[in-house]
Formats: sequence, structure tokens, C-alpha cells
Amino acid sequence: MRIALIQCNPLIGDLAGNRAALVEHCLEAIASGASLGLAPELALWGYPPRDLLLQPALMRQQHKQLDLLASALPAGFNLLAGVVEPAGKHLFNGMALIQKNTWQVVARKQLLPSYDVFDEQRYFLPGDQPCWIDLEETPGQQPLRLGLTLCEDLWVGEHLASNQPNPIAALAPFKPELLINLSASPYGRGKQQQRQMLAAAAARELQCAVVYVNQVGGNDELIFDGNSFVMAANGNLLLQLPCAKTKVECWDSDSKTATLQTNGDYLATNLSTSEQEEIWQILVLGLHDYAKKCGFSSALIGLSGGIDSALVACLAAAALGADRVRCVLMPSPYSSAGSLSDAEALAQRLSLRHSQISIAPLMAEFNRSLNPALDGNPEGISAENLQSRIRGTLLMAIANQEGQLLLATGNKSELAVGYCTLYGDMNGGLAVIGDLFKTDVFALAAWLDSPASKKQRELHGLPLEGPLIGAEIREKPPSAELRPDQKDSDSLPQYPLLDPMLRELLENNASTEELISAGFNEDLLKRVQKLVRRSEFKRRQAAPVLKVSGRSFGSGWRMPIASGG
Repeated sequence: MRIALIQCNPLIGDLAGNRAALVEHCLEAIASGASLGLAPELALWGYPPRDLLLQPALMRQQHKQLDLLASALPAGFNLLAGVVEPAGKHLFNGMALIQKNTWQVVARKQLLPSYDVFDEQRYFLPGDQPCWIDLEETPGQQPLRLGLTLCEDLWVGEHLASNQPNPIAALAPFKPELLINLSASPYGRGKQQQRQMLAAAAARELQCAVVYVNQVGGNDELIFDGNSFVMAANGNLLLQLPCAKTKVECWDSDSKTATLQTNGDYLATNLSTSEQEEIWQILVLGLHDYAKKCGFSSALIGLSGGIDSALVACLAAAALGADRVRCVLMPSPYSSAGSLSDAEALAQRLSLRHSQISIAPLMAEFNRSLNPALDGNPEGISAENLQSRIRGTLLMAIANQEGQLLLATGNKSELAVGYCTLYGDMNGGLAVIGDLFKTDVFALAAWLDSPASKKQRELHGLPLEGPLIGAEIREKPPSAELRPDQKDSDSLPQYPLLDPMLRELLENNASTEELISAGFNEDLLKRVQKLVRRSEFKRRQAAPVLKVSGRSFGSGWRMPIASGG
């Protein structure tokens, strides 16, 4: 049986649009000789639909769209796709078999994740039995037995609670010849290796190949990487679809090697990318889809001459096109001449429209206005924050006037310890690099300026020769430039010391005792922990953060604002 892996990019809640896209993908699969198409978890809805699932009108709409999808399929073609199954007052996360003029739910998800960004137990009941079907390619032919699972159902192992079912082990008595897993699994560093290890274990346990089909595209702060694959019964990887790209690819179920209809680009042996290239692809996709799906055609960036805004400018140019990105330079009396010239040079290298607004006159006017109330001019942190808020106000005014998406340029280190200004540099509709620590920003910038980035530069229409960010920006000491000769290190530990501590605290939930045992300075650790706790009120008001780590600030970060912990 020729099987098409449909790695699609749905818009959440657009059931009609997602159905139309599925029809196009199915027609492409049929043209390649496929008789079975596999589309991701909740393919008609997009993942995660969250409280859209509570709207009865959308449930009725799903039934209509499934009918339309079935009527558009030719006889002899089968589609397995993720759907929502209403059952009285309850819902199941299900899988439907869709054929010419008919469809039926054939599987229910058994393991419902409710951790990190997932909250499926809020909406769904778990399925309570293993799911499989016998599918004939043509009438009278020996049917192929398919084991059916949805996303988390594959994630079995030591972490599985004793009271939870094991959907893989439960399928063993039914002897499936092929295990299907339809997923909507967001990107995380190292996650693809985890998926493949789990699939390989399932393949060996059931002694059959595994086909894993994942959603692709950005939905709010989550970015789905695709990376769908076929795993042989012996645990060897046969085929992997591309990262961060919509794709339909076929595989013959009776073949021990991948059978491609296009070329060998997606053979497992030909796919190799560095971590930096992978993160670049994911952030470009996330920014592109966030803007497109939220109705923005252009973006605005406050360009400071620092590495954070420089990297965001490069990502925006790649995601939206240089002609759709505008930069504003807003020097103050404390801005160095080098920062201004570096920002201008970067904008010119990327062919970005840019303009300059000096904030010195506005600073003076604010001082005059505040002087009577303060019995003097603002000083210290108030004066520093005022500069940031002047810039934030200017950027918001321009973005409102021109209908642009303002991009916040802060990184995860700053968000973690509160080295950022509410209603100032935190302004924006999306925090593009808010899940990259400062050291990650330096690493990604170094990769981007290296020959290793040439493929991605060419793909996204960026200059192919020379650095994009430049050594002048990459090598200067980080500074907010809000007072004379200011450096980030005046207020914070050096980032190579700070970031490993933050990574352990935020992403690995390491305890104080564990970190002290690992060699972190106790006094510094307690100071950093205090900064993280005291900054929660800022993060609660921050722009959505594109998620690339195992734990980011956003829907998966659920800390109280007032806390003594």
C-alpha cells in the first residue's frame, strides 16, 4: 500500500480552510499513487484549539466539513485524520477514517497530556481501549492491519503512571502490521530524537513499521516542526520529512526502504542540520505564521545596535521579506556613536527601511513636566526606564499608524531576571527571541554570520556574502545604554555564568541544594532566584514568546505573581 504522509499547516479554528487544504494535499497524494493519506492530530481544527472546543457551533461545523471532505475524495482513497468526537456532553480527541462520501471515528486518544503547554484533560475524556482497523487497498485484497494511536499514546515508558494505560503494549495481541501515530507535537530542543527513540521502541515491541505524522507551522507561541518519519520494524529510520515545511510524501508499506515520488532530499541519510540551523528555521517559521495568521503583513523593530535587535531584524527579514520590515533608531544622549553606526550598517546590509528619531528632546520635556511632581528631575532607575518607555511609546505609535506588528527584542535571560522595562522595551505583539538565553543569542548570531548559514540565507532571500550581523555587534559588551558607560554586567552576572544557572532553574526545575552541589555560588544563586521571583509580574504582561526550549515563559509557565517560594 502506498501511504502519503501529509505534513500540513492548519489555522486553528478555520475548519473550512483546513478542509480545503486537506483536499489539495489528498489530490497531490493521489497523483503520486497513494491509496492512504495520513494527516495530523486534530487536522481539521489545528492544534491546540483550546476553548474553541467549547463552542457548539464549531462542533456542528466540523460535521459539515467532514461531509464535504468525504465528498471530495475519489473512490479507493482513504484518509486518516485527527478530529474531535462529540459523545453526549463529552469530547474525545479522535481519529476518523474518511472515504468517498462517508466517514467514521475509528480511534480515541488514550493518554491526555496535561503538563507544560498541554491541557487536554480540560476538554477531553480518554479513550479506554486499543484501536486498530483492517484496511483493504482494493476490494478482495488482503487487508493491512493498522494500529492507531494519537500523539501522546506513543509516549510510553518509565514515566508512565501505574494507573495509566499503555496504548502500545495493548496493541500487541492484535498483531498490527503497521503502527500509525498522528501527532501535533510542538518543537523543543532534542525532541525529535525522543520521538524517534519512542517510535523505534514501539516498532521493536510490535514488530512492525511505524509511521509518525506531525503538524507543522506556528500557532500562537507554539511552533510545530513537522519532521514526520517512517521507522522500520527493526528501529531503523527509513524516511524523514523536512523540518518547518509543509510537505506531502509517499512511502510504500511493503518496501524496506523509502520510496519517494520526488527526489532523495528527505531520505533519512540525507537529513542533517545543526542545532543552530534548526532553531533558525523554527523561529523564522514561528514569526512568519504568527504574523500571517494574526493578519499582519509587515513588522516594526526598534534597532539599537545591540545583538538582540540585530538578530530579530535578521529573523524578520527572513520570515516576512526585507521590504516588509521597518526599523527605527532612537538614540539618546547616552547612545554610543558605534551603536548608531552599527544599527545603520545592519539595516543597509539587509535592505531594511529605517529612520531615526532622537529621544533627547522628549527626555528633556518629560523632565520639565515631571519636575514639579518630583521636586526635581527623574533619577536612577526611573530616569532609565523613562527612556525605554519613550522609545516604546514611539514604536507603538508608528506600529498603530502603519498597521505593523511590533516585535519585542528581549531575550530569555532578561525576561527571567527582570532586566527589561514594562511599557518600554517589552512593548510588542511577539517576543521573537524570548526563549533564547543571551548566550544562545550569541551562538545563533555567530552561526548566521558563518558560511554554515548559506543554505538558509539563500532560502530566505538574505545576502549570501559576508556577515549579516557583523563582528562589531557580536563582540561589543552588552549594554542597555541608559546611562553613561553602562554595561549589563554592572547589574547582572556575566551571561556565561548567569545562563547555565537560569537554564537549570527554569527548564530543569533544579533545587537550590542541587545547584550548590553542582558548584554554583550560593550567594549568587539566591540573588538570581530572588530576581526571578520578583519579575513574575513583568512576565505576566509580556508579549507571547516563541517557544523553542523544553520550558518557556508563556502558557506552560504557571507561577504565581505573589510568592514566597
